[in-house]
Amino acid sequence: MNTNETRCTTNGLTDVSESLSGDVLKAEVRRQMRIILKGAETIIGKEDLEAKLERSITTGKPLNVKFGLDPSAPDIHLGHAVPLRKLKQLQDLGHQIIIIIGDFTGRIGDPTGKVKGRKALSSEEVLTNALTYQEQIFHILDKSKTEVRFNGEWLELLRLEDVLKMASTITVARMLERDDFQTRYNNQTPIGLHEFFYPLLQAYDSVEIKADLELGGTDQTFNILMGRSLQKDFGLEPQAALFMPILEGLDGIEKMSKSLGNYIGVKEDAATMFKKVMEVPDNKIARYFELATDILPDDLDILKQQLAEGCNPRDIKLILARTITGLYHSEEDTAQAETFFMQAFTQKGIPDVLDTLPVVVQRGTLQDIITPLVQSGSIKSGSEFRRILTQGGVTLNQQKITDLDTHIKSGDVLKVGKKTFFKLELL
Repeated sequence: MNTNETRCTTNGLTDVSESLSGDVLKAEVRRQMRIILKGAETIIGKEDLEAKLERSITTGKPLNVKFGLDPSAPDIHLGHAVPLRKLKQLQDLGHQIIIIIGDFTGRIGDPTGKVKGRKALSSEEVLTNALTYQEQIFHILDKSKTEVRFNGEWLELLRLEDVLKMASTITVARMLERDDFQTRYNNQTPIGLHEFFYPLLQAYDSVEIKADLELGGTDQTFNILMGRSLQKDFGLEPQAALFMPILEGLDGIEKMSKSLGNYIGVKEDAATMFKKVMEVPDNKIARYFELATDILPDDLDILKQQLAEGCNPRDIKLILARTITGLYHSEEDTAQAETFFMQAFTQKGIPDVLDTLPVVVQRGTLQDIITPLVQSGSIKSGSEFRRILTQGGVTLNQQKITDLDTHIKSGDVLKVGKKTFFKLELL
C-alpha cells in the first residue's frame, strides 16, 4: 500500500452509463454504500438511501447532501474534520454537497448539549463566523463543487401562519425527548419557548433544499431526524440520516479537543502535523485511517489485516502521517515534513529546516529563552522548562545542558524535550 492508494479516487456519477444492467447497477450501489458507511456510527433510512442511490446512478442526477454548520467559528481540527472528510468522499462520488450556514437559526441559539440556552448571535457575528468557517472547510471540500446557502434566505420569508403550521406537526412531549431539554426541565432550568423553534426551523432547511441525505455528529441526532419527519409532513421523500462518530485525540482516550491539547489542527504547518500524527497510539492507527483520511474500504481492510498479522505499526503510521499531512499540504511540504521527522526523531540529528526563535537579550543566557518559548506555545510555563532542564531534556548544539546560566548566541540550535527544535536569533 502506498500513499496514493489511501486517497479516494472514485469516479463521478457522470461516468456511469444509464443503461447499466441490473447486476452492475446493484454492484455500483453496494460500492457507494461501502464508501458512505465507512467509519459511520449510525445510519437511519438505509433502504431509502439505497433506493435514492439507484435512481441517482440511473439518471445521472446527484443526491443533495445537506450539512448544517453552527456559526460559532471554531478552529477546525481533525475531529471537526471527520464529517467534512465524509462529505468529500460523497463529493468524489459525484453528489452535490450543500452547506447550510445557520445565519437565521444562529440568531435563536442552539441549546444542544447545554444545561442552559446558548447565547444567540448577532447578524454581524454570524456573518463573520460564517466567513471563518468557509475559509476552513475549503481546506477539505472542493469549493467549485460545493453549494453554500444561508437559511435566512427562506426562513426570513416564512409567514407566521407557515410557522404555526409547522409547529402543529410536533408535540411538546416530543420536544422534551431531547436530552438537553429533558435535563433542563427535570432540573427546573428555564427553557425559552423560542428554543423549541430551533430544531423545527433547522428541519425546514431539509424541506427547502429537498435533501436526500443529511450528515452530522451524534449530538445532532434529534435535529436531523426532525428534518426527516418534517419532509414526510410536506409530502417529500424523507432524507436518510448519517451520523459520524467522535474521533479520539492523541491520548487515545478523550475526544480530540484543543482545550485538552490532544488535537491536530488542519491549519498547522506540515512538520507539526506530521510529527503529531506519528504520536497517534498504535491501537488507533486504523481508526485514524478510517475517520481522518479518504482511504477506500478495500484498502482499509488490507491495512487492518496487515496490523493484525504483526506488521510494524510504525511503518503503517508513516503512511498515515504522509496521507493526513498530504491532505492539507503540498507534496513538497509533506516530503520535507517527513525528512524533518526522520532527522530529528529517528536519526537523532538536527533537521535541515528549523523554526527561528527570536530572543530579546537581557542576561545573554538560557534564562532569556523562557518567555519566548512560552509565547511560542512550546512550553506552558517557566517551571515546566526548569523541570525539563533538570531532567536532562534540553540540548544546545546537541550538547545536553542543565544550567540556566549557560550562555547563548545567535545561530545556536536549541532542542527542548524530544520534539521541539529552534534556531536562536538574539535581538
